Amino acid sequence: PLAIGVAGLTFPNPLGMAAGFDKDGEVPDALLGLGFGFAEVGSITPLPQAGNPRPRLFRLEEDRAVINRMGFNNRGAEEAAARLSARERRGIVGINSGANKDSPDRIADYATMTRLMAPLASYLAVNISSPNTPGLRALQAERALSGLLDALLDARGPDGPPVFLKVAPDLEPADIDAVARIALDKKL
Repeated sequence: PLAIGVAGLTFPNPLGMAAGFDKDGEVPDALLGLGFGFAEVGSITPLPQAGNPRPRLFRLEEDRAVINRMGFNNRGAEEAAARLSARERRGIVGINSGANKDSPDRIADYATMTRLMAPLASYLAVNISSPNTPGLRALQAERALSGLLDALLDARGPDGPPVFLKVAPDLEPADIDAVARIALDKKL
């Protein structure tokens, strides 16, 4: 009774482990074994990345909040792909992709990640929401987003897994509508 269908996938239950916990795709099967309906690994970048300088995680006790400025710290796509390709393909595992902080071409980073990870993923999550990567949120603008989605869909191919966008939580309603319109136009 808890199963839910989204984008052609049937999640056994709607409770999953979000990206950030398993940044390098080390334990998705263990998470699924704990009863999660899905596990999303990442955010993984094409090249290894140390992330932002420490301290980068702050607890605001009075506000009962946490500030996360991790900066996509991970060991890179090559290592994650090797690990993920060795796993038995059972359960829903999403792969969350990010762009390298110093990348001269962020769209190329996402296309590279899509080509590499699509065969290994139940779905792809494209993280363009991070405020910790300078200029990354600019990919949410209409023209940039359209170009990004064209590159992703081309890299994924017609039979690839579903693609989900992770956008900033503080977008204005008109910007959310624009993102949705572009995604629908691209048949994302």
